[in-house]
Amino acid sequence: MKKIIAILFILSSIQGWAQILKPATWSIAVSNPSAQVGEEVDLIFNVKIDDDWYLYSTDFDPDLGPMVTEFEFTPHASYELVDSIAPIGAKRKYDELWEGEYTYFRHTAKFIQKVKILTENPEIKGTYDYQVCTDVDGKCIPFGDAFDFEPLLSGDTRSVDATTEPATPQEQPAESTTEEIPQSPEKESVLNQRDVSDPYSLWAFMLAAFLAGIAAIFTPCVFPMIPMTVSFFTGKNSKGLGVVYGLCIIIIYTLIGSILAPFMGPETANELATNWIPNVIFFAVFVIFALSFLGLFEITLPSKFVNNIDKQADKGGLVGVFFMAFTLVVVSFSCTGPLVGTILVESAGGLILKPVLGMFAFSLAFALPFTVFALFPSLMNNLPKSGGWLNSVKVVLGFLELAFAFKFLSIADQAYHWNLLDREIYLAIWIVIFSLMGFYLLGKIELPHDSKTEKTSVGGLILAIITFSFVVYLIPGMFGAPLKALSGYLPPQTTLDFDLTSPRSVETAKSTICEAPKYADFLHLPHGIQGYFDYDQALACAKEQNKPLFIDFTGHGCVNCREMEARVWSDPEVLQRLKEDFVVVALYVDDKTTLPESEWYTSSYDGKTKQSIGKQNADFQITKFNNNAQPYYVILDTDGVLIPPIKAYDLEIANFVAFLDEAKAEFLNRQ
Repeated sequence: MKKIIAILFILSSIQGWAQILKPATWSIAVSNPSAQVGEEVDLIFNVKIDDDWYLYSTDFDPDLGPMVTEFEFTPHASYELVDSIAPIGAKRKYDELWEGEYTYFRHTAKFIQKVKILTENPEIKGTYDYQVCTDVDGKCIPFGDAFDFEPLLSGDTRSVDATTEPATPQEQPAESTTEEIPQSPEKESVLNQRDVSDPYSLWAFMLAAFLAGIAAIFTPCVFPMIPMTVSFFTGKNSKGLGVVYGLCIIIIYTLIGSILAPFMGPETANELATNWIPNVIFFAVFVIFALSFLGLFEITLPSKFVNNIDKQADKGGLVGVFFMAFTLVVVSFSCTGPLVGTILVESAGGLILKPVLGMFAFSLAFALPFTVFALFPSLMNNLPKSGGWLNSVKVVLGFLELAFAFKFLSIADQAYHWNLLDREIYLAIWIVIFSLMGFYLLGKIELPHDSKTEKTSVGGLILAIITFSFVVYLIPGMFGAPLKALSGYLPPQTTLDFDLTSPRSVETAKSTICEAPKYADFLHLPHGIQGYFDYDQALACAKEQNKPLFIDFTGHGCVNCREMEARVWSDPEVLQRLKEDFVVVALYVDDKTTLPESEWYTSSYDGKTKQSIGKQNADFQITKFNNNAQPYYVILDTDGVLIPPIKAYDLEIANFVAFLDEAKAEFLNRQ
């Protein structure tokens, strides 16, 4: 009786883990089903995503890690693609594990591809591949399917259900309901926004812009103008006009953001994520800003334009006050221009309102002293006197601009594999820049426009201490320290040529595997674990060594797989067990490598031919274990029979150790 209960318990446990998930439902539509030859039409892909799941978008660096959604259109003479596919409404988020920013959708997703119709009854077909993940239990599942727009462009105005099938064979065909999509000849415009949990959120951006506005006040172009401007309003006993003056400054800068806002939306984000040209341009612009702040030259507006604005300021009343504010904005441009440019560049690709809000936050801080001192002129007695320290502020901003410039060059370098800015080179540049900045703060370096000083101020000393502390923090990164606080601004750690944190052991490799693993030239296991990437080869080794076989169903784009490896597998107790007690095989379900035709087969599950490593591994997972989610860990004996329990995403190290120990004990019981 006890044996029967135990068997029922095991079966129920396996059944609990064995489930085919269908978190996303796809449907397609066209903006103009009756489009004529020569006209352009929008092909619309709509996705309905289950709660607690998210879908990766198309517009981030495919080398980052997560699986980018990809569309492949079958070429045909009846149509041509216009531009690239556009994700509508994707959110953005920075991930410390991948050390980069990705885009994704929750609840619903939409992609639009514009095409030009070249003949009647165009044949527009193709495939898409994508990945959905959930933070609830850490599952990630890659999917794919085919689409066909021919029925829609032949007069059928209904939305077509693009049911997702396991292109990376992880999911059974979903019987999804078809969602009617409003037909509109115009592409829907949806705001692209960052997720509220993103460390670099909209509020953080506005705070940075506000701090930039405060920094602009303490520059040689602005600070001396505060007492002159305030005295004008107090002298005329018009404190109210001082408030209007501050409001006019805010309005002018906010208008600048409003004018540029239409050019800073999702399309810009796609360009920044995929194109080297804007990133190299931004790099050059930031270097120019930095050189200007360092004193090589000044960025000024044409004098004729400045004089014309100044003349308008002579008019009385509210109009005169507005042009007085405009004059301040124009005259201070040589100091504020680089800061304003930095904010606008950083706002590119985000929420369309982002440049507006950025300029509002900047101008709010910038206008604050003029308004406050106009209302309370006695407070000006506490202001420090103008002097050489103002230029020092400008120079420090120059160093910061120069360091920040390399972020953009790094983006282009990583996307196009130029290998110009590996992590250690990037860090070396930053170490030099901030070291020079520290020596400047100590008065050891003099630049143009600096006033000679014989003593270092207390404030300068404190800033120097902070700067050199930052330099000391950077140095271990040259040898493999993760520097998590800066991961968003640094190249990936995998670009390090000399990483002391990466374990390497040829002796271990020889003692824990039976023969050279297939696909080891492009597939890898973490933490120096030696194993296989082919099930049959791994099972043969398990028989030879009489060890249980640990199967890791994983994926290149599986965030939670990487998190399990980084936080659980790296633990000494787990790592020791994986290296010594098991034969390990990592089966990548999303690998695109096409196998020789002699190794293709037709799946008994969905009747499709499985041609790639990923498709075959995923088909193996779904047919043998009735599961399609990753990470997914199973342990088999030497006959390929399952040893319960089964493990998925679980960051509790003790639970994973218990899982391994329980499986090993059961394996020894079966001997």
